[in-house]
Amino acid sequence: MALSFCGNDLNNSYSVEKGVLNNGCFVDALNLVPHVFLLFITFPILFIGWGSQSSKVQIHHNTWLHFPGHNLRWILTFTLLFVHVCEIAEGIVSNTWMQSNHLHLFLPAFMGFIAATTSVVYYHNIETANFPKLLLALFIYWVLAFITKIIKLWKFAEEGLGVEHLRFCITAVLVVLYGLLMAVEVNVIRVRKYVFFANPQRVKPPEDLQDLGVRFLQPFVNLLSKATYWWMNPLIIGAHKRPIELKKIGKLPIAMRALTNYLRLKDAYEEQRQNTEDLDKAPSIWRSMYRAFGRPILLSSTFRYMADLLGFAGPLCISGIVEHMDNKTEVVTMNKTEDLPFGVYFMSSTQLLQNTYVLAVLLFLALILQRTFLQASYYVTIETGINLRGALLAMIYNKILRLSTSNMSMGEMTLGQINNLVAIETNQLMWFLFLCPNLWAMPVQIIMGVILLYYLLGFSALIGALVIVLLAPIQYLIATKLADTQKSSLDYSTDRLKKTTEILKGIKLLKLYAWENIFCDSVLETRSKELTCLRTFAFYTSMSIFMNAAIPIAAVLATFVTHAYISQSRLSPAEAFASLALFHILVTPLFLLSTVVRFAVKALISVQKLGEFLQSEEIGDDSWRNGDMPVSLESCKKHPGARNRKQPLRYQMDNYEQPLRRQLRPTETEDVAVKVNNGYFTWGSNLSTLSDINIRIPTGQLTMIVGQVGCGKSSLLLAMLGEMQTLSGKVYWSKLADSEMLPDYLSKNRYSVAYAAQKSWLLNATVEDNITFGSPFSKQRYKAVIDACSLQPDIDLLPFGDQTEIGERGINLSGGQRQRICVARALYQNTNIVFLDDPFSALDIHLSDHLMQEGILKFLQDDKRTVVLVTHKLQYLIHADWIIAMKDGSVLREGTLKDIQTHDVELYEHWKTLMNRQDQELEKDTEIESQTTLERKTLRRAFYSREAKNQIDDEDEEEEEEEDEDDNMSTTTSRRSKIPWRVCWRYLSSGGFFLVFLLVTSKLAKHSVMVAIDYWLADWTSSASNDPISSFISDATATNDTTRAAQNAEDQSYLLVFIILCGAGIVLCLITSLTVEFLGLSAATNLHHNLLNKIIHAPLRFFDVTPLGQILNRFSADTNIIDQHIPPTLESLTRSTLLCLSAIGIIAFVTPVFLIALFPLAVAFYFIQKYFRVASKDLQDLDDSTQLPLLCHFSETAEGLTTIRAFRHEARFKQRMLELTDTNNTAYLFLSAANRWLEVRTDYLGAVIVLTAAVAAIWMPFSRLQSGLVGLGLTYALTVTNYLNWVVRNLADLEVQMAAVKKVNSFLSTESENYEGSIDVSQVPEDWPQHGEIKIQDLCVRYDPMLKPVLKHVNAFINPGQKVGICGRTGSGKSSLSLAFFNMVDVFEGKIIIDGIDICKLPLQTLRSRLSIILQDPVLFSGSIRFNLDPERTCTDDRLWEALEIAQLKNMVKALPGGLDAVITEGGENFSVGQRQLFCLARAFVRKSSILIMDEATASIDMATENILQKVVMTAFADRTVVTIAHRVHTILTADLVIVMKRGNILEYGKPETLMEQEDGMFASFVKADM
Repeated sequence: MALSFCGNDLNNSYSVEKGVLNNGCFVDALNLVPHVFLLFITFPILFIGWGSQSSKVQIHHNTWLHFPGHNLRWILTFTLLFVHVCEIAEGIVSNTWMQSNHLHLFLPAFMGFIAATTSVVYYHNIETANFPKLLLALFIYWVLAFITKIIKLWKFAEEGLGVEHLRFCITAVLVVLYGLLMAVEVNVIRVRKYVFFANPQRVKPPEDLQDLGVRFLQPFVNLLSKATYWWMNPLIIGAHKRPIELKKIGKLPIAMRALTNYLRLKDAYEEQRQNTEDLDKAPSIWRSMYRAFGRPILLSSTFRYMADLLGFAGPLCISGIVEHMDNKTEVVTMNKTEDLPFGVYFMSSTQLLQNTYVLAVLLFLALILQRTFLQASYYVTIETGINLRGALLAMIYNKILRLSTSNMSMGEMTLGQINNLVAIETNQLMWFLFLCPNLWAMPVQIIMGVILLYYLLGFSALIGALVIVLLAPIQYLIATKLADTQKSSLDYSTDRLKKTTEILKGIKLLKLYAWENIFCDSVLETRSKELTCLRTFAFYTSMSIFMNAAIPIAAVLATFVTHAYISQSRLSPAEAFASLALFHILVTPLFLLSTVVRFAVKALISVQKLGEFLQSEEIGDDSWRNGDMPVSLESCKKHPGARNRKQPLRYQMDNYEQPLRRQLRPTETEDVAVKVNNGYFTWGSNLSTLSDINIRIPTGQLTMIVGQVGCGKSSLLLAMLGEMQTLSGKVYWSKLADSEMLPDYLSKNRYSVAYAAQKSWLLNATVEDNITFGSPFSKQRYKAVIDACSLQPDIDLLPFGDQTEIGERGINLSGGQRQRICVARALYQNTNIVFLDDPFSALDIHLSDHLMQEGILKFLQDDKRTVVLVTHKLQYLIHADWIIAMKDGSVLREGTLKDIQTHDVELYEHWKTLMNRQDQELEKDTEIESQTTLERKTLRRAFYSREAKNQIDDEDEEEEEEEDEDDNMSTTTSRRSKIPWRVCWRYLSSGGFFLVFLLVTSKLAKHSVMVAIDYWLADWTSSASNDPISSFISDATATNDTTRAAQNAEDQSYLLVFIILCGAGIVLCLITSLTVEFLGLSAATNLHHNLLNKIIHAPLRFFDVTPLGQILNRFSADTNIIDQHIPPTLESLTRSTLLCLSAIGIIAFVTPVFLIALFPLAVAFYFIQKYFRVASKDLQDLDDSTQLPLLCHFSETAEGLTTIRAFRHEARFKQRMLELTDTNNTAYLFLSAANRWLEVRTDYLGAVIVLTAAVAAIWMPFSRLQSGLVGLGLTYALTVTNYLNWVVRNLADLEVQMAAVKKVNSFLSTESENYEGSIDVSQVPEDWPQHGEIKIQDLCVRYDPMLKPVLKHVNAFINPGQKVGICGRTGSGKSSLSLAFFNMVDVFEGKIIIDGIDICKLPLQTLRSRLSIILQDPVLFSGSIRFNLDPERTCTDDRLWEALEIAQLKNMVKALPGGLDAVITEGGENFSVGQRQLFCLARAFVRKSSILIMDEATASIDMATENILQKVVMTAFADRTVVTIAHRVHTILTADLVIVMKRGNILEYGKPETLMEQEDGMFASFVKADM
């Protein structure tokens, strides 16, 4: 057949007798002109442009500037493309009706399509180059196209064609589109004035893009890139080569920063507050949220509606394709062409939709659009949710900074509550926002679905829908039950963690006392309760999974069975498969509805909590200078950040009052820094804590506040800082006259008070940051401060000096070290006034003296700073310029020491006796090893062991480090994209092989049955249309009874098999869902059990080298992941993978051609998932790692409120909070954008699969049998689109979660101690050791085979009942020797023989349970006193009381409620350190063993008690062997034998008297130093 433009079946095709424009073919040719014109003009420009750009490959995004009407233009162009596709389709279909080919029917449309594509490419390039003059070409094109289309339309109308003809409609739509595009172009000219105007407008790109730090480009890229996340490609593909770091993801765009959103939310919140008449009524948070973030939510909902409506196109197209496959009628060619308008055929609109190819393409486009809209909707809600979270966090933080202190201390607002608000409530609200559009989209979707089903199947569809609706509440019930179980299991796991933490903290003691198994059992008991909860949890989860899988089967069963009984006609394949697809669509919203409702309920509760928090009491507004002190305007200008900006009115009032106030003051108080008049202050309960306070703090002098414990010294400081509520009275802060202050005024920060609280408060930052605390760093000053606080030796011990991270997440410092850092912070700050609250409490005597002399007297007084010092150390009173003595919340005396000496002799005498006592202590306390050196020693030990560990292996870092070393791409790449199959196998095998086998078989069986159900349905429905008689069944005349009967019998048999298959499917769903969950549960049980056993029985060395936090993480985060997260992920992964595979199998079975297309699709899919998994893992890590600092910052702020407010550093902390929030939000945004990137791509792949399946089915030459199978194939192809992205998402999740299993596994390979020993327990005498004789022969000991020995060839002999003292400098091996008695260290040569038995051969349990030891640091466990003294429950009460009496605790314990059953809190916090030490002594006395080892047990006990103890030990243990490791030599002067050690060897050995006589001996020099 010859090709000719106008066709050659007419003679007059090319004649123009009736006028040029009346030849239809000519009009079509005219339509070609603009398109060709555009292509000719733009191609050279594009090529030249591209050629010049190739030199600078990537234009940086700061040139991205949108012309006005940008989005509208893209939308119009896409619509234009769609209409062109319709036009092409219409042309080609019309052409088939003609005798010869009429190219003019579709060629112009085809050219139009190309031109439209070119126009948008061209526009994009002009826009990126920002060269608007070139837009003229487009403007001309739109005008020309508009004119030519109008001519065509006008001619159609003349011929009397109307809306019922498709081509007329298309042309009309094109006219409108070209007109609109012309308008857009005119608008660009109007705004940018690039042509026809004298001065074109210069435009700069948005602020964000000028800042190269902004890498989140979603708001700035063009519409296509927005919809497909094209701009993320470099990031996601680049992740493969090197991990994504924080630098790579840059900053947030301004509109998404927490500050911007906080201001939006706060304005909405405050606006309500002003508008309401009722002042008590709290502003509604919901309304403010709607005000601030309502619009994007509406936009997202619009997208959602469009996506949902497009979703129904799938089933309808399937039904159309299947139906028209049946009646593939032969094309009837038109013979008579003369009487047609323009000599061509015009088809009606419905005719086009009967063409199967057209339907296939429509289905494809609908899917693409639906998925794009859906992802857009998700993205918008997620972005809004993140914005909301940022705003809420900022709001909560601002509130925390204003919380009244009494709230915090009186426990109305605990730290836990605040942490919950930050970590849980804000996230709940964010999640609610994510799911929000579902709330109103779902009902619409459900109603639409039911209507369509009714239209397809009639009444029986309602039965099916009813099944779904009735089962939905059960889903909701299950969901609520799940939430409850999760809560209770959370309580148990918190409890279990608390116990585990205690065990790990006191592990040394537990091992020495051989109690580890008792404590291990108590953890396992809690764990078993937790597992019971988890079992319920697993059950409900599997029920929920089961419901999801079974509901559609049940609905389909109900529908088709009813249909078979009610309806006269057999189902056609078209109806059956369209309704199947509809049921699939319906199930999702119903399943999600329960989740959404649950989140809505949670969100309501969260908002209520937030509201309460935002309404809670605030601190008086700057009460410490609110009208009590004149504020000069200059000082306001100087520190804009430090003050809540109130209306300037207040300042004017203050200035106005200033002269008055000046005259009021008596002259002698001119040099007062702070003055309190008739102050009555309270902590909130209206009972005044401080009453009748009249004090003054002289400027530039040292004021001391003294008094007994609890008399209100600290409260007085806080009252002056304005932290307490003032009942009456005034606090004045002086403002010195400007003249005398000027030079100093500039140098010193006014109104900020350097304050060191009693309970030291550290930031999670480096030591240096903690000391400088935001002030500029000055090296000289810093050094002076460090020396004054004698921090240098401590800093030298830290691994990175003063750049080491300390605080909650950093290195654990001891109390004294923390306190000195806090004091250093107060000294370093450049403030006039310094408040120190008992800075000496945790320091030993040398440090206190040094700090007093160097720091307070020298450093601060030289600076002429006003110092207020609260202290118990009365010997420093002689240095004070002014003394305030307090008693019971009021001031007892005020004045200089002289005044008090003359006026209050009694008080002075009292002080004097106390001072004498303290001085005696001073003499005694100058021992060799002070508490501080002790602290340093523990610190050093912690680090060296940690370094050694670093050499051996640091399991968390190991992977990353290897990557840094070998940077050749291939190896890193392959490692990063590998799926950890080995770990997966380890996980599954710990669940038990039977369950794994059951899981695999039941999963396969279930999916086979699901396929069988649908296949049977296809067979059944096809049989109806296949049988020629039955196709006329509705025509009753043609049917006689026999065929009807045969028909019914056949139907019955089909129905029966169908019911059986459905039933089997439902049962298998139940089995699989239960197996997965219980497999996960048994794996979790085994892993935790093994982990706990391994760790509790690990050697002590393991705990020295492994940070506590790391071990705890295994028990908390990792165990939680294994318990609750892996099973659902595993289930979801297997389900979606099998669904995709079965779908592809079916399509390939129906149309084998599909396999050819499958190959490229599979390759594409492989690369998408490979890149995504790597990037997703990195982004997930970033999200996790940025979340922690944020939460820590909140809890840190809440703890250090008083300090932050005293320093006036609120602004700096707010800034820090905003930065942390933004960093976390950036990571989260990128993570969700990456998820959208993946979903868009997999969805498009799915759409391509549907298209290929449909085209293959239509194109294959068919016998008529298979229309049912085609329906089957397409229905399955539709489900693939839903599940492809789940496969990848679950893979990525599983990979992240398997890391937890890997970490737990790495601990399971640690060596245990050898508990067995070579002697059987039965061979050891019951009462061994009977006498307590110890022989040490040639003993060599090391902590680890890799390390040097700490004891070298030690020999000693100790007679039964001897009292032995061991002394020596730090690190001489004293403590190691004590551990050797318990076989806690590696004895690799020599032996210790106790009463004739070599202890290395004994089982550890026996050995350790027969000896007693008292450790340096007191360790108490939470529980009763009885439990702490005797956890094995073997002793009588009398024995316990006797032990308490020996330890001087009897009276104190008697006074406690419950006596022996009185509660000890975690770590023994409710007793002082001294009392805890005494409890530990009592614990040793309870166990009446004949050998007692005391490791400097008396370091934290005051002198008097210690003397009593010495006597008691001598009497109570008169007949036993006591080995004392002494740090103060005077404690062992009365011993029978002294051993002096040095560097792991015994240096001197003998009676103390003889050793004293050796003048130059070590022991003698110790004693001298100690006297």
